[in-house]
Amino acid sequence: MLKINEIYFSIQGESTHAGLPCIFVRLTYCNLRCTYCDTEYAFYEGKDMSIQEILTEIGKYNCDTVEITGGEPLMQKEVLPLMTQLCDKGYKVLIETGGSLPIQNIDPRVHVIMDLKCPSSRMLKKNKYENIEFIKPIDEIKFVIGSREDYDWSKEMIQKYDLLNKCEVLFSVVFGSLKPVELVNWIIEDALKVRFQLQMHKFIWDPKEKGV
Repeated sequence: MLKINEIYFSIQGESTHAGLPCIFVRLTYCNLRCTYCDTEYAFYEGKDMSIQEILTEIGKYNCDTVEITGGEPLMQKEVLPLMTQLCDKGYKVLIETGGSLPIQNIDPRVHVIMDLKCPSSRMLKKNKYENIEFIKPIDEIKFVIGSREDYDWSKEMIQKYDLLNKCEVLFSVVFGSLKPVELVNWIIEDALKVRFQLQMHKFIWDPKEKGV
C-alpha cells in the first residue's frame, strides 16, 4: 500500500519535459522542510491505495507519461515496484526527488529529476551527494535558486561533480523570492551551460492551486 495525496492529469510544468501532458501521482510525507516549499499539504494528507488501485486510476487518462512526486516519494518503499510496473506497461516514468534519499534502487528506465538543495533552502545538510554516482544521462539535476549565494554554490557543485557531463542541469528561481531576469542575467554573464526553467504551472494557474 502507498499513501497517495493526489492523482491528476495536467501538463508538465518543469524539467526538459515541460509543456507535455502528464499524469501526476503525488505521494504523502516528506523528510525535508525547505523554506520555499509549495506542497506542504502533502506532508501528512493522503489515502491508502494499493498499486493496482493506483494503476487503475492512472489508466483512466489518455496519456503515456507519469510523474511520481511528493512530498518525497522515496520515503515509501512501495514506490519502487510501482515505478517498475508502470515501466513494464510502457509508460514513460519520471520521479521528482529532493535528493536526500538513495536513488540507486530506482528502475533504470525511470527518468530521475533530483534536487541538490541550495543554502537558502536550509536543507543543505540533507543533500546525499553519493546519489550523483547513480545519475544517468537521461536524468536531470535541479537547483532551485533564491539568492546570489545559491547561484555561486550551484556553480561550485557543477564543477566539483562535473555535472554538465553527467546529465541535464536545471536552474530555476525560488518563486516570488528571486526575479527570473536576475538569474538569467547571471547565467548569461557566465555563459553557464545549464537549462533555465520557470514553473510553468504557476503562470498558467494560481500559484497556490492544487491538482495542476
